Amino acid sequence: MEESGSIQAAGRRVLAVEAAAVAGLQARIGADFERAARILLGCGGRVVVTGMGKSGIVARKIAATLSSTGTPALFLHPAEALHGDLGMLVRGDVVVALSQSGETRELLELLGPIKRLGIATIALTGASGSLLARSAEVHLDVGVSAEACPLGLAPTASTTAALAMGDALALAVAEERGFSPRDFADLHPGGTLGKRLTPVAELMHRGEALPRVGPETAFAEVVYEMSRKGFGVTAVVGERDTLLGLISDGDLRRLFQAHGARAVELAAGAYMTREPVTIAPEELAPAALLVMERRKITSLLVADGERRLLGLLHLHDLWTTELI
Repeated sequence: MEESGSIQAAGRRVLAVEAAAVAGLQARIGADFERAARILLGCGGRVVVTGMGKSGIVARKIAATLSSTGTPALFLHPAEALHGDLGMLVRGDVVVALSQSGETRELLELLGPIKRLGIATIALTGASGSLLARSAEVHLDVGVSAEACPLGLAPTASTTAALAMGDALALAVAEERGFSPRDFADLHPGGTLGKRLTPVAELMHRGEALPRVGPETAFAEVVYEMSRKGFGVTAVVGERDTLLGLISDGDLRRLFQAHGARAVELAAGAYMTREPVTIAPEELAPAALLVMERRKITSLLVADGERRLLGLLHLHDLWTTELI
């Protein structure tokens, strides 16, 4: 039990050190951070993120976060850059360079070519007096008081801090740019996250597949339309497809309970549910699912701001979004 307790204590200590490292960055979000964000927002090319070793691994993740949130970015290995990959850099790019010491040789050797191309550099280091920090247009301090490694050697808290600062920068830029859920879905068409962000308009049934009747439609025609379209409901519409109401299987059962055989003599407008719940076409799939769950319904009408019927969304349609 003592060994287990020791292992658990070590794990908690590591997390505490790394959490403190990230928390300490909040006080460093100031004018330099905003300058860095403005440089990225004004970038006419790509954001090229670079770093060696563990910093390189973090750089890859930052480049991926930038790209997935609307800022075109790529990773450049500094050693490979010195042997031909420097051609990946072009005027208009911005370089984000990561180095805890700020004195990584391969990064420093890139400074000359970067300057000759007129490319702005944002440096993330733990040493504000380092050559990399002093050479960059903007320096963001990601230094930590101690690594989580008990030997004080393995990059742990420092890489966590650099990654967190990179995330902060990427997402601040995305927010300032107005990056939307729709934009995210466009960049993640094949992933589960992208599917969850599918607009209702892309999932709904429309046109001839949409069940609809008029308020004067006879009972037999209402039943036929509901059976033919197969959703268990039909919309009731007026002129220009203005939504007047909805009739469901449950409405028909309640109608027979109340009127017996005389139910077949009534027109649709007499027993429709008025002002049925609807959803706008630009709403996302999770919002539609939430409405269905709260209302305990399996079909949801889609209408615009003027209550014009546009489509119908069925619970089964949400299978394609992997929400259910």
